[in-house]
Amino acid sequence: MIDDKEHVEQHVELHLEEEREATMHRGSWDEYFMRIAVEVASRATCDRKHVGAVIVRDKSILATGYNGSIRGLGHCNEQGHLMEDGHCVRTIHAEANAIIQAARNGVRIDGATVYVTASPCWGCFKMIANAGIQRIVFGEFYRDERIFRFATELGIELAPLTPSPAPPAP
Repeated sequence: MIDDKEHVEQHVELHLEEEREATMHRGSWDEYFMRIAVEVASRATCDRKHVGAVIVRDKSILATGYNGSIRGLGHCNEQGHLMEDGHCVRTIHAEANAIIQAARNGVRIDGATVYVTASPCWGCFKMIANAGIQRIVFGEFYRDERIFRFATELGIELAPLTPSPAPPAP
């Protein structure tokens, strides 16, 4: 009987150790949602920059968005770029599209976190702030330093995070 008990205890301990190792390779929640934002960015329709955004609250995805043209109009990869001051303005930015998706579906995003593959431009930052999003986790820095000063003033957390590759399958 004791041998069986010891065997069961060893088996349980081995299982718990395997669980701990698997958990260590899963990555953080921030890394998880940023990897999803990277995947969302693969839907972008402007070849100048692929950006993805995921809005999350309480570890649940509320909305996603990528940079793409106005609903019902041609995309950059079909119609060409619409350039102004060195930027393509045919598309709506990923963060704006995620906020719009939440609004279209009646999803409250106040107090949420947005994961975005590039830091928001000034216009998107203002939308994020007015939508009540409290935390911005971003990949690469993209062009507008003002967001740092105003985020501090507004109490919005800005958290840079380089997307990590997905962990290997067991």
